[in-house]
Amino acid sequence: MGAALSQQEALSDSSSAGDESERLVVPHKFDEIIAHGTTATADELEDQMYGSGIYLAGKTKKYWIDEKTRCNCFMLFPRALSITHSESKQYWRWHPLEETSGTEVEVATLLDVCWLEIHGRLELSHLTPGVDYNVVFEVMLTEPAWGWYTPMNLWIKFPDGTVQQRVEKLQEKPKDQWMELKAGQLKTHVGQNGELDMALFEYHVGNWKSGLTIKGVKIVPTE
Repeated sequence: MGAALSQQEALSDSSSAGDESERLVVPHKFDEIIAHGTTATADELEDQMYGSGIYLAGKTKKYWIDEKTRCNCFMLFPRALSITHSESKQYWRWHPLEETSGTEVEVATLLDVCWLEIHGRLELSHLTPGVDYNVVFEVMLTEPAWGWYTPMNLWIKFPDGTVQQRVEKLQEKPKDQWMELKAGQLKTHVGQNGELDMALFEYHVGNWKSGLTIKGVKIVPTE
């Protein structure tokens, strides 16, 4: 009896037999990315990859393929991030959010902190080589939101210690709608590995802040 097919091999067989075979190219590092993360069939995986996405690690991460560029994309939801004081109900509130697909994920809303620090990490080798990517924090200011007159710091830090850093002023941003705060831009190459550190923080001034909901960190090809 032959060995079981990997998800990648099953996906390739499904693609070659289907009418939409031109749509699907087996994604970069596919088996490694979804390892132990899903029990979906090959057909279900194809639909998810080009649709709502494949939820991984207990719905703390999402992986999908950009249909235009055929490149890997990722979303790290708050439970996949390191958020200072996030387990204290005094400072943060965790609550469900229903995505357009109907899947519920958990998000975190800032109640009251002076030390805001959020980090996410992503394995660089999982990004499609040679592609320009944007790294953005997806957030929402909700009333009553206050304490945002101090600019927020955002960065991406590479394994060799190189840092891209920028600041973003939230004081005049619209309320009650999702917005993207760009942390940086990058392009990986074949053989590159190690973790990319992505951060949103402000603790140098130390003023108290409230009313920021964190949906996650999104890594997608530039438009």
